[in-house]
Amino acid sequence: MREEPMLFSFYFIGDKHLLTLIDPHLLSACLKSILSSTLCILTALLFVTPSHAASWEKEFPQAQLIGSGEFRWFGLSIYSAKLWSAQKPFDINAAFALELTYHRKISRQQLVKTSMDEIKRLSNGRYPSDKLQHWETELSDAFTDVSNGDKLIGVFLPGRGCYFYNQKSLLAEIPDQELAQAFFGIWLDKRSKDSELRTQLLGRP
Repeated sequence: MREEPMLFSFYFIGDKHLLTLIDPHLLSACLKSILSSTLCILTALLFVTPSHAASWEKEFPQAQLIGSGEFRWFGLSIYSAKLWSAQKPFDINAAFALELTYHRKISRQQLVKTSMDEIKRLSNGRYPSDKLQHWETELSDAFTDVSNGDKLIGVFLPGRGCYFYNQKSLLAEIPDQELAQAFFGIWLDKRSKDSELRTQLLGRP
């Protein structure tokens, strides 16, 4: 049987060098092992799934409709709203989702401004300006421009904060419980600007 030649490898240590012999069979096995590991890593990266579902219904499959209503401004329909929760009767401290379907074109900037104006009104000076500025940045990164038929869904998960979706995918995850409570208070707080819509969302007669 024809013997394969041994391969030589030189290592330099300071002003000395060390000559070692490498078995070609051992070298081949090492290369195969490295290639196999690399392929496994690449495959994992290609097929890795996101930590949160692209659809809010998949993130919150136990949700059931609590109530719905419509927000109007001087007679114009701005959006339809639905409140979803796993708890009936509704418990504001349990997981829930607020689904808004818009009937008008509204810019992201306007959505953020309106949200922050209401948060400030309801908080009555409770939050410092730097926190409010941080929240404004968070919401600006989460929201998108909307047009007729577009949806924005906010999901509240106790101890985890809130997640924002459109009708296609997850837009943002905000792990801030305080911001989540302040944001959803726009619709669910007793001092909400539209008390009739609040009553409808909570499923009350």
